[in-house]
Amino acid sequence: MSKVDRRIAKSQEAIKKAVVELMNEKDFDQITVQEISDRANVNRKTIYLHYKDKYDLLDKLVEEHINELQEICYPQSPSDEVNITWFEYFERNYAFFSALLTSMGASFFRSRFLDFVIEDIRTGWEKIEGKKNGLNENIMIHFFAPAYVGLVEWWFTNGMPYPPSVMHKQAEFMLDMNLS
Repeated sequence: MSKVDRRIAKSQEAIKKAVVELMNEKDFDQITVQEISDRANVNRKTIYLHYKDKYDLLDKLVEEHINELQEICYPQSPSDEVNITWFEYFERNYAFFSALLTSMGASFFRSRFLDFVIEDIRTGWEKIEGKKNGLNENIMIHFFAPAYVGLVEWWFTNGMPYPPSVMHKQAEFMLDMNLS
């Protein structure tokens, strides 16, 4: 990576960190690009070089995390396999998920995360034995996906009262118990 590439990456990381910090302090709609640039210690022009506006920045940040969750679920090859649960990933990225799941301006992320969970459950539907009992796929998916998202929100809102391993085991048990 060249020096310029490192500078660009460093600026982008500073911008992302700044917006997450600001979202932990106030509603996203109240955050200005100037505040982001001040917090990131970059020029406003630098932000506009990488993002159309603060909404584009948030969108790209959300997509980045959704893509990383997809890599956890569906590695490209066996060598790419990641031995981490969603809850461990959430814990490692606490500032981001906490800001988005508890912020009033984060309905886009909740919606995008819900779509991701729905697709993940739908992808695994072939393995679900409950369908043999006459359960409707759409009803089951739209029952469990919002429950899972709600569980994640509750976990963050309450300061992660249980370790990721406990959350993962509990959620997996409840899904297995109800879908088998």
